[in-house]
Amino acid sequence: MSPGQLGPQWPAIPGVRAHFTLRTGGVSDGRHASLNLAAHVGDAPAAVAANRSMVRHALDLPAEPLWLEQVHGPRVIDADLPLPPGAHPPRADAAVTRRSRTVLAVLVADCLPVLFAAHDGSAVGVAHAGWRGLAGGVLEATVHALAGHGALQAWLGPAIGPRHFEVGEEVRAVFLADDAEAAPAFRPNARGRWQCDLKALASGRLTRLGVDAVHASDDCTYQDAARFYSYRRDGVTGRMAALIWRE
Repeated sequence: MSPGQLGPQWPAIPGVRAHFTLRTGGVSDGRHASLNLAAHVGDAPAAVAANRSMVRHALDLPAEPLWLEQVHGPRVIDADLPLPPGAHPPRADAAVTRRSRTVLAVLVADCLPVLFAAHDGSAVGVAHAGWRGLAGGVLEATVHALAGHGALQAWLGPAIGPRHFEVGEEVRAVFLADDAEAAPAFRPNARGRWQCDLKALASGRLTRLGVDAVHASDDCTYQDAARFYSYRRDGVTGRMAALIWRE
């Protein structure tokens, strides 16, 4: 079985390749079945290594991806600069590159993966955007790191959808304190809480940042257990990867 994956639904840019892995086609078992790519979720290290190797060969990756230690913050790694000694994997939730054959990646299981590419293919980026990262400015920081490369396009990958992402008033308040226009991304429910639309929040922020082409997957990770891991649905589970690089 080959690793499951889908391509971003955005206009192709010559020289830029991108993929999003599904949970299918790997060797992990139990609650991590089967294409878990995360080394920090309790899966067998040998299984994670085998899954990563399968993805690298199936997608013909030019190098091992730059795996990050994601902390739900706004830090962006410039993958063209040397990493400090001992910074492997680096603690960050986004990365950018202008070099060819440098593969960027983020791991997700409900949080929103966002891919970026300059329209001329001169630079690419990736961000891990859960609600904390969105509120903390990870998209703003990534767009700033790509400044100087002209117009950008972005793809919002599979993430938990608003029907299944319930949050408290404190989360809504964080977003509305920064931007009153975020209000439509929150719908009240019968429990006195809110259903949150991560993709609407991200799309609004990107539009305000001047990203002129924002595309989005309709897939909900919580709803489709056959294809996607979901932390909120399953608790202990694996992680999928959003990957992008310049050829």
